[in-house]
Amino acid sequence: MKLLWNQCHGNTWCELYTVDLDDPHFDALEGVYVIWHGGLAPNCVCVGQGLVRERLAAHRTDRAVQQYARYELFVTWARVPPAYRSGVERYLAEQLSPKVGYRLSDVPPLAVNLPGLEVAIA
Repeated sequence: MKLLWNQCHGNTWCELYTVDLDDPHFDALEGVYVIWHGGLAPNCVCVGQGLVRERLAAHRTDRAVQQYARYELFVTWARVPPAYRSGVERYLAEQLSPKVGYRLSDVPPLAVNLPGLEVAIA
C-alpha cells in the first residue's frame, strides 16, 4: 500500500509540539502516524493509529514520549482506511523499531512506504 505522508508548510517535517492540531486539516482525520526525535542519532519514538488530532494531543503529554523531547520531536501522518490501519501500524513498528512500545493488534503486517518517500503538505 502506498501512503502519502504529510509534512508542514515549507516541505519540512512537523514538530510535535508546534503542529497546529486545531487546523481543519485534522477534522475527522483518521490514519497512522510516526513520531521520531532528531539529534545526533535520530530514532523512531513511537508509531500509532486512530484519530490523528486526538492521538497526537495525547502524546504531547505522554511521559514515555516526553523523555525524548530534549532531542526535538517530529511527526508525520497518513490517512489509512480502518480496515488496513492495524496491519500498517504493525508494519511500521516492525520496520522502525520505536523506543516507546504500545500494544499492537495481533494482525499480519501490511507493507507500506516509509515516511520520507512520499509526502504531502498539510
